[in-house]
Order: sequence, then C-alpha cells, then structure tokens
Amino acid sequence: MNSIQVNPQSARRLAIYVHGKGGDSKEAEHYKPLLAGWDVTGFDYHAQNPWEAQAEFPVFFEEQRKAYDTILLIANSIGAFFSMHALSGRQVDQALLISPVVDMEKLIRSMMTWANVTEEELSARGETPTSFGETLSWEYLCYVRQHPIRWDVPTCILYGDRDNLTAPGVMSAFAERTGAVLTVMQGGEHWFHTAEQMAFLDRWVRVSLD
Repeated sequence: MNSIQVNPQSARRLAIYVHGKGGDSKEAEHYKPLLAGWDVTGFDYHAQNPWEAQAEFPVFFEEQRKAYDTILLIANSIGAFFSMHALSGRQVDQALLISPVVDMEKLIRSMMTWANVTEEELSARGETPTSFGETLSWEYLCYVRQHPIRWDVPTCILYGDRDNLTAPGVMSAFAERTGAVLTVMQGGEHWFHTAEQMAFLDRWVRVSLD
C-alpha cells in the first residue's frame, strides 16, 4: 500500500468522516484511535442527491477550515460520491475513500436493468420505486450525466473485490484517471463490516497516512 503525504508541521489537523447511506456521524468514533494527532468529527449531512450536497457540503467544510491547517476527508460509499461532487482542494487536503461510488450513471443504469425499467419509461414516469428499496429518478440520471466527477485531491481508495455496486474495471479506471492510490481487499465487500474486513480497513488507514 502507498500512502498520502501528510505535513508533519501542521499543528491543527482535522479528519472529517462522511457516512454512507443509512449511517451517521457516530461512525467517526471508530477512527479516533487510528488517527493519533488528529481531531476527528463526523458530518451528519441532509443531502439526498449531489446537487443538494453541492449546496451543503462546502459550507460545513469551509467552516472547519477556519480552525485547522489540514483537513482529511474520510468518506464511505454515497458519502464519498457526494463529497467528490461538492468539494475540492479548497476545502480538503487529502482523502481516504472507502467503497466510493465513482460512476453513478453506470450504477443507475445497472439498477434500471435490475428493475427492468427502460430510459423511456423512467423519463415518462420521472421516478420509479424498485423492489430492492431504491427509487430510480430521471432527474438524478440526467444530472450525473451532465456533471461527471472531477476530483483532484490526493486520495487513497479502499475497495473490496466483491463490491456489488462498482465493478473492478470501473474502480481501476477511476483511480488511474484521478491519480488515486487504489488498495483492493480480496474477499472484501461494499460494506466493510466483518472482523477481518475491519482489521484490513484499520491497517489501510494507518498505512495510508504513515
């Protein structure tokens, strides 16, 4: 694993954790023992889509920036997707992304296939609920097509090769395009939750900032 270079002279360093779907800011507590010398906080955002994130995320991060020299983003899944849409090097110095959604258009089209919904049908309906708990949105699909991710923050990515939301080739291509350091856990899933997966994640965090 390669690491992000952290400025050791920065006296005030803050790690901000951005949770995935169904998570909350309390998950930030897990990272406190891993980040000696850092303050750690979680961000309980309200955004449900990337355009709402663009309005909400910069306000929070820029407020934190006033008190800290270095801001580390730790973001998970959809939280990583929202962060990459809403933030830039102005608000974030480095990022650790866990199972990030990096191609939302492709993911939405996959979900449309799973739900047996065509583009014509989705366009006509506007929104369509699915049997797997997601609501497909024509507005959302059009937005992500028109606003691809442009991310230039030094980044390390943790990805499980059994991630059911992002194919290995998609993740590899994104990492190459953005210059991110990609670490793949064999047998890892989109949701890192088993003892083995969490131990791998913890080692990855430490090594990435070593």
